[in-house]
Amino acid sequence: MLQDDGAPAHPRPAPERSSPEPWAEPVATALLVLADGTILEGFGIGQTGIADGEVCFNTAMTGYQEILTDPSYAGQIVTFTFPHIGNVGTNDEDLESLDAAPASGVRGVVIASAVTQPSSWRSSRHLDGWLKARGIAGITGIDTRALTARIRDHGMPNAVLANDPEGRFDREALKARAAALAPMEGLDLVPPVTSRETSDWTETVWAVKGGYGRREPGQGYRVVAIDYGVKRNILRLLAEAGCDVTVVPATTSAAEILALKPDGVFLSNGPGDPAATGAYAVPVIRELLEERVPTFGICLGHQLMGLALGGRTVKMAQGHHGANHPVKDKTTGKVEIVSMNHGFAVDPQSLPENAVETHVSLFDGSNCGLTLSDRPAFSVQHHPEASPGPRDSHYLFERFVMLMRENKPETAMQKG
Repeated sequence: MLQDDGAPAHPRPAPERSSPEPWAEPVATALLVLADGTILEGFGIGQTGIADGEVCFNTAMTGYQEILTDPSYAGQIVTFTFPHIGNVGTNDEDLESLDAAPASGVRGVVIASAVTQPSSWRSSRHLDGWLKARGIAGITGIDTRALTARIRDHGMPNAVLANDPEGRFDREALKARAAALAPMEGLDLVPPVTSRETSDWTETVWAVKGGYGRREPGQGYRVVAIDYGVKRNILRLLAEAGCDVTVVPATTSAAEILALKPDGVFLSNGPGDPAATGAYAVPVIRELLEERVPTFGICLGHQLMGLALGGRTVKMAQGHHGANHPVKDKTTGKVEIVSMNHGFAVDPQSLPENAVETHVSLFDGSNCGLTLSDRPAFSVQHHPEASPGPRDSHYLFERFVMLMRENKPETAMQKG
């Protein structure tokens, strides 16, 4: 029996072995093969075939659809530590990638429990059918606690996720493929997820009555958002804060950006190794900083700003992926609970004197924010747009607006 969208009524289908014993175990219809040769057996969901990438874990209890459409997960297989994924189904609104159609991003998903039927009034499709439509392979029935502990102790491994409804796998070939995968270091994964052309953004935040809003451009501060894999809710919050937002591709030159006469520039989140993306992004950011354009960076944008200042980034063993991370804002003394999604971090010891650390992780002490003492620019490692996650850091968008206000020519003249 199938649902209308093709999702199985029994969400953990598995053909039985040809055996007279009624107690025979069901055949595995999906495998997660780690680079060291470890094989985890489970049951397939979503796209059939083979996917590969770096395996990370995310501790968020909500927002799986936003996580699975976040371009920052390009090249990765996401393991959810929360067991009940898919229980509220999916919809056409909670998408974070700019392109609503299937696009390069998360490679696969690892889930503990079988996916139940949707139980939300907003649901329009079962997770299984939604994953198929987006070309994302998945595996259920995995001991995600053990996998998470392995990542915590030994780092994020490369892996191959194979999904075959008939349970036919060449295990040795899958082991070889997993072992041969390139490490995340040195990979520029921005090109597949960035915008192809310049566009304006006018959508504001969602409300129960009316859904997403719209704002009329022409009355706010003009912000150019450099798209390294930007999330929709970041753009919504910029618009909600009163900004006229123009999104440009990641390879846009500083001259092209300055020609748009921005009041401020936003450096977006994105995937991959910041040092690789920095080959073309860092010179642009340096020129914008030299021109004293107010600048705000998030996640990859934060890392790229650190590189533009002459600092360096380092690969983290397990990264930060979740919606419950405590971060201290040194400028206010307050502790915020924030969303995180990154596998690289800025080394604060490598930053120049004009880069002042503003935020720090209370989990491991890693750098989570900086501001410049001689330029109107700041950035944070975490995700203040809260999609998914808490809203403790929404104030950063207002801080950016204030920075633009203080550095707008007419405002400076009024101060004088």
